Amino acid sequence: MHPCLSIVIPLFNEEESLPELVEWIDRVCSAHSYTYEVIMVDDGSTDRSWSVVRQLSQQYPSVRGIRFQRNYGKSPALYMGFRAAEGDVVITMDADLQDSPDEIPELYDMVKGEEGYDLVSGWKKVRYDNALTKNLPSKLYNAVNRSMTGIKLHDMNCGLKAYKRKVIKSIEVYGEMHRFIPVLAKHAGFKKIGEKVVQHRPRKYGTSKFGWERFINGFLDLLTIQFTSRFGKKPMHFFGVLGAFTFLAGFVFVVMLIIDKLRFGADFGLTNKPAFYIALTSMIMGTLFFLSGFVAELVVRNAADRNHYIVEEETN
Repeated sequence: MHPCLSIVIPLFNEEESLPELVEWIDRVCSAHSYTYEVIMVDDGSTDRSWSVVRQLSQQYPSVRGIRFQRNYGKSPALYMGFRAAEGDVVITMDADLQDSPDEIPELYDMVKGEEGYDLVSGWKKVRYDNALTKNLPSKLYNAVNRSMTGIKLHDMNCGLKAYKRKVIKSIEVYGEMHRFIPVLAKHAGFKKIGEKVVQHRPRKYGTSKFGWERFINGFLDLLTIQFTSRFGKKPMHFFGVLGAFTFLAGFVFVVMLIIDKLRFGADFGLTNKPAFYIALTSMIMGTLFFLSGFVAELVVRNAADRNHYIVEEETN
């Protein structure tokens, strides 16, 4: 039977929480008569997590397991889960029991109901994390995201999200881009992005797998997404324009220096002027920018996904 709901759970060393989480999900979904599947992606755990997943898959026919050979990260785990998901609505949640399965029905209704959101992101308005090491950096991080992307979400990195099936089939999550799935969805043409205040539960088992470095990496990833979404298929439009302006600025400096040389004659030491080296550097940089754009354009034109576009609808 085709499931109406897929729940994708990436996990890494969460053996204690998995039985309780799956039992809770099954209780909620059964109470609402959902046909559902739980896809648990083990991201190379070193504890007994995979053994627990195998036991749960025998106990619950709706549970499916995918195991990585080694630890790749949350984004690859989500990618594999998205690829395997078959439900009309796809919900992601973390495996540490800090996301409550009781939120599933409302998230499902926001996507499947009259509101018809393409994507709904959870907002953990009240958090139980350390205020200095996690809450404050998270607020700054989300403020930068909102200003750069125009997506008005308070908690873009919340693991509890709900999607229409076509959203997760239309985007590619890689590297550490799971933090910016709403941005990827927006650039893919899915503009109806909503938010729901969700419960944040204190961690019951284990320890957090993320540290300060995720905020630095996250900012760099955001710049990558912003650049590739605008210039990914036309890099010459960026590098070519930048190179042309830089080269032109250097050329203007050179012309001015030549004019001054003609005016002042032998008394004017051309190579003794700082402006000469600034002009020379600008012209070299402009040429390099232009060549970078040219090479990038050749790469794009020969890339396998150069003509990958999302078709909304067809007729006949």
